[in-house]
Formats: sequence, C-alpha cells, structure tokens
Amino acid sequence: MSERDDFFKALLTQVFEAGVLAAQPQRAIESAWHEHLLPWLEQLAPERERIWVFGAGKAAASMAKALEDVAGSTEALQGFVVTRRGHAVKTNVIEVVQAAHPVPDEDGQRAARRLYKAISEVPSSDAVIALVSGGGSSLLSVPVKDIPFVDLQQLNRALLSCGAPIDEMNIVRKHVTQTLGGQLAQVCRAPVFQLLISDVPGDDPSSIASGPFSPDESTFHDAVEVLRRWEVQVPHSISRYLDKGVRGGVPDTPKRSSLVFRKVRTQLLASNLKSLEAATELLESKGYRVLNLGDTLEGEARDVARVHAAIVRQAATGQGGWPTGPLAILSGGECTVTLNDTQLRQARGGRNSEFLLALAFYLRDLKAEVEIAAMAADTDGIDGIGGHAGALMLPGDKLLCKAAKLAPQLHLDQHTSYDYFKQLDRLLMTGPTMTNVNDLRVILIGEP
Repeated sequence: MSERDDFFKALLTQVFEAGVLAAQPQRAIESAWHEHLLPWLEQLAPERERIWVFGAGKAAASMAKALEDVAGSTEALQGFVVTRRGHAVKTNVIEVVQAAHPVPDEDGQRAARRLYKAISEVPSSDAVIALVSGGGSSLLSVPVKDIPFVDLQQLNRALLSCGAPIDEMNIVRKHVTQTLGGQLAQVCRAPVFQLLISDVPGDDPSSIASGPFSPDESTFHDAVEVLRRWEVQVPHSISRYLDKGVRGGVPDTPKRSSLVFRKVRTQLLASNLKSLEAATELLESKGYRVLNLGDTLEGEARDVARVHAAIVRQAATGQGGWPTGPLAILSGGECTVTLNDTQLRQARGGRNSEFLLALAFYLRDLKAEVEIAAMAADTDGIDGIGGHAGALMLPGDKLLCKAAKLAPQLHLDQHTSYDYFKQLDRLLMTGPTMTNVNDLRVILIGEP
C-alpha cells in the first residue's frame, strides 16, 4: 500500500473510532446519574428498596455495566438486559442475556416474556431504570396471542428486505407485539427513567427500539399502509390481526395522552448527531474543512451514494460553489438495501459497504487533481452479512481493482459488496463496539 493510502486509511479509522467513542455510555451515564437520576429517585421513589434495571439493544450490556459502576456501591440494583449475541460485557449484579438480531429467535422471545413479566411485578414504591438502544425491537419481540412466533419471524425478514426506513418498519412491529410502542410502560406500576442511545434519524424516542416505554402516535391503519406501500407479503395471522385492529377490535398502542407516561422520564445519552460532531472536531483539527450533511439521511444505499458522488465531483473539480479542499463530507442516518428472495440468499455485505461500492462505481471516471478517499461503517461494528463494520475506499483502489479484474457493477447488482472489498483488503473489521448510533460516512477530498 502506498504512503498516501496509509495516510487516508489511518485517518479514516481514527474518525470512526472518534465517532464510536462519542457514543459509548460510560461518561454519559455517570453524568446522568448525578445530575438527573438521583434527584428523580429522591422525588418519585424515596422509599425504594431497590432499583430494577431492565433493557434491550446492542448497547444494553455496556449501559448496564456503566450504571453498575456509578450506582452499584450506593444502590441495590437488580434486573437483566437483553443484547445481541457477541455484544455482552461482564457485569456484577445486572444479568446479561444474549439473543439473535435482526430476526428474533426463541432465546430472545423467552427473555422478552420474562422481562415483560418482571416489569409488571415491580412494586410501585420501587423504581425502574430502562436501558434502551438500537436493536431492541427484535430483542423484545413477543407477538400478541393471535400471532405465532414463527409468523413474527417471517414478518421481520420481510421488513428487513423490503427497503422500508426503520421508523416505518417499527410502526408495524409495534402493532403486532405485546412489548413495543409504550406497552412496557403500560404494565409497569413503578416510575420509569429510560436512558436512550439512538440509532434512528431524528432521535424520536418512540422509534428507538420501537419505543417500549414511549408513547406511540401511530395506528393500526398506519401499519397496514406501511405493508401496502412497500408491498410486504405477511402471514395471514398478521394481516387478520392488523385488520381487526383497524376495525377497533383490539386496543391500539398507548398514546401521548395516556396517563401511564406521567411516571416515565426520558433522557438521550448518545446519538448519531453527537458522533458526527466528534468526527467533525477531529477532522477540523487535522486541517479539513467539514461539510456535515446531517444525521437524517435515508434511502436506498446506491441512491444516497449517487447524491454524495455528485457533490464530490463538483467539490473536487471546483464547481458548484462547494467549499474548497481539503474538504471532508460527513453524513449519518441509515440507508436501506432492497432485496428480492433470490438476492437475499446470495447477498454478502451491508448497507454501508454497498453505499461505498456504489460511490466508487459512480466516481470511477472522475478526473481531478486531488485524491479522494472514503469510509462507510455501522457504529455497532456489524454491517449486515460478513462480520465487518464497513469498508474503506482509498486512492489506489482503481489500479488494484483493474489488476484484480474486479467488476464493481456486477458486485453491486448481486449485492456482494463484502466480496469486492475483501479482495481489495479494504474491509473495516472492528468487532462489536458495544454501542449503536447508526451509520457514519466520511469522504475526504484532498490531503492537508
């Protein structure tokens, strides 16, 4: 690898690490404990015998460990959290249960049923701290009694491959489960303080892990519309139940006006926006001007890449009024990749590596005097299928691609971005980061 490639690889890796560090819960939970949680406990649960800790998500275990570190010596903590397999950390008193993600499995269902029961039995004089992060939707999936668990699994697979944005997928999930869309708050008699790590654009609490402790303003009708709009085929048990809900045959999820939310307090600990801010600070310290496109970008991965490529073309050639280089373009949010049944079986990669492969393809004929490098990765360390966090695009890749006789468009069409970047040795391999605030995309134009 050339010296310039080494420079860009090191810098892009540093940017990713800075974004992930900004999303780690330790410091944020310590601050929240002293500034917010302790006063809240004294006000709403002064006679508490213990604090019950429950949670779900990819960051749930690291959040539990951080809470133990700050509160374990002064409070009696009890409870458990559910996290994705491979995302567990060692805790002292708060149990960590692991289950499958993104399609729920039997371990997850058992843990979610146990959590539902435990929360409903917490005495009203005690308090609950809920640790909620991205990934919790599948880890807390207990279907309503009219829907078999296998049908809920099939629904999740269909939603994941249809191309719908995460907030719309969550609307459906909330209306076919007993645990999401504010329903855990509904069965809890004790006051609840929920700490959130957001993986959704806009950081709406009702969308983070499908808002188990947050009011849900969506309806059964909205859920049916999502399935219709994205042409999602679902099992008959699910369509029957949703139709029953539309007719008013079963209660909808609790809304903002419900009295159950008077006892719920919410605080956001980390988000995609905060990670983008950390990345911006690092890049500016290295001499880059930063164009931050924000944390709410959504859409098909290759379509988002096409827009980014258009900006890069203009900025790299001094057109369009974009800032002059060296320039860094940042964006967050969450792309989607739509797959049919055949593509779903053969796909290898994820939304970030697909975005980056599309970006490389759209810039394949760019002739500019400045070098272009890029990275796209999921802050949880796992980008789809392959065990990679994402991938890198370096200036020397065009020559490597030609020498290896790789066909970028073929890999795009087959959704095998993992194979493409593996052959170039450009996969970003980090392992689970124990947090999750969505995607981080960085494009560098020029070198300081």
